[in-house]
Amino acid sequence: MKIVRWTVCLALSAAACALTSGTAAAETIKVGVIATFSGPNAIWGKQFREAIDVYVAQHGSEVAGHKVEFIYKDVGGPNADASKAAAQELLIRDGVKYLAGFDFTPNAVAVAPLIKQAKVPAVIFNAGTSSINKQSEYFIRTSFTLWQVSAPAGEWAAKNGAKKVVTAVTDYNPGVDAEAAFSSTFQKNGGEIVEKIRMPLNTTDFSPFMQRIKNSGADAVFAFLPAGPATFAFTKAYNENGLRAAGINFYGTGETDETTIDALGDQAIGLVTAYHYSGAHDSPLNKSFVAKLKELHPSSRANLASVGAYDGVELIYRMIKAAGGDGPKAVEAAKGMEWESPRGPIKIDPVSRHVVQNVYIRRVERGSDGYLINKEFATIPNVADLGYSQ
Repeated sequence: MKIVRWTVCLALSAAACALTSGTAAAETIKVGVIATFSGPNAIWGKQFREAIDVYVAQHGSEVAGHKVEFIYKDVGGPNADASKAAAQELLIRDGVKYLAGFDFTPNAVAVAPLIKQAKVPAVIFNAGTSSINKQSEYFIRTSFTLWQVSAPAGEWAAKNGAKKVVTAVTDYNPGVDAEAAFSSTFQKNGGEIVEKIRMPLNTTDFSPFMQRIKNSGADAVFAFLPAGPATFAFTKAYNENGLRAAGINFYGTGETDETTIDALGDQAIGLVTAYHYSGAHDSPLNKSFVAKLKELHPSSRANLASVGAYDGVELIYRMIKAAGGDGPKAVEAAKGMEWESPRGPIKIDPVSRHVVQNVYIRRVERGSDGYLINKEFATIPNVADLGYSQ
């Protein structure tokens, strides 16, 4: 085992030397994308890859004379060991100069020691736990954190009629972050948290939890669950167990995700969420992004994963333009970068290396084309990662 570890260290050290030496000549710069492309959570990899397709179709595959090549690695879901192994292969065998992707928090955290040693920037397209960026100075995030979207949700709910709330979150780091963020701002603004429910990561049977919420005396529930089957099942259970009929309002974050919203049907109409992106965001840039996605992948809908990947590639292109394959120089260049995104104006905070962005209060409505949409009706501008200093 010691021999294997020493071999990996030597290889990564060699990679670091190669990456930091730099050359004036243009070269192919490889970007390794670590994500879930198979299994029940394969929607993440699908959305990442399709958004990358859109970006490359709009901006080309060359930056400052460098050809950019994307290499995709499937880790099959939340799997720290698989993520670490994929990163080692990409860094040592493929010689990537940037890593990207990371749908789940454990998968991002697992590569922190490797990117530190190899001095390779890793751009997070989704994983939303605030503490990730503290694990390595080479992490940069273009997605969001649960603190960033849940704290504004708590403040908005308290100022718009909610008095007593039950929080119901999936019991893992992002869920704990969402619970803490919503609770802190809701209570600061005069609200009361009557119960905190944490639900198993793999459950899709929410009836027992719905009964607890119904019996709690709360006038609203704040929920966080990872996008996919769980969010669909929870939102469905909210209606089928009579919470809406009992006057218990629903507040959430990504529970009305564009990839599952139509399956929910009319029962989703009226649900309120706080989030950093809606596929229905009304801007020329977003309309162009959505149109190109539909052209390249007709059955797809833009969601949080799409915009996280799209802006992640924008950041990588900007870093390549500024620093080529020099990792430390690229990270320094990224700090403070700002541009207009399909989601609105964004900036990379120079301290947390996390995206500063608008958070939108959204309500599910039926759009003019007949599809359900998350209609933005209020904006909290320029929100940073409020959990970074926690």
